[in-house]
Amino acid sequence: MLGIEEIMKALPHRYPFLLVDRILEMEAKKRVVGLKNVTINEPFFEGHFPGHPIMPGVLIVEAMAQVGGILLMGEFEDPESKVVYFMSLDNVKFRRPVKPGDQLRFELEMTQIRGPVCKMRGIAKVDGEVVCEADMAAMVRDK
Repeated sequence: MLGIEEIMKALPHRYPFLLVDRILEMEAKKRVVGLKNVTINEPFFEGHFPGHPIMPGVLIVEAMAQVGGILLMGEFEDPESKVVYFMSLDNVKFRRPVKPGDQLRFELEMTQIRGPVCKMRGIAKVDGEVVCEADMAAMVRDK
């Protein structure tokens, strides 16, 4: 549904911190599905861990939040003038490591929205298997 050009219009993140490659599905105020292709060329693999590359869990959660941010930014006019900030993370669980060659599929559901604040429930899957899940809250502010 959205390619990288549209994603970069909605999110302020850039290399090496833009962690979303494509949005596959989006239903306003309800849900979003996005992809992140994990390659050995990611800069974090150099140090995490040499000889045993594993995607850091905090970056999996960040990628999940970026996918959710695209859904949230769709609720605002002129998203290029806005930024999304984390407010809270709850019930974060990591089920298995994510390695180079994996494709992360993020599925997020908006559970509440009130003005600039929203809550979402997200899961990340690789090959249909849940690798991470989290409840998160975020707020939209002017840049």
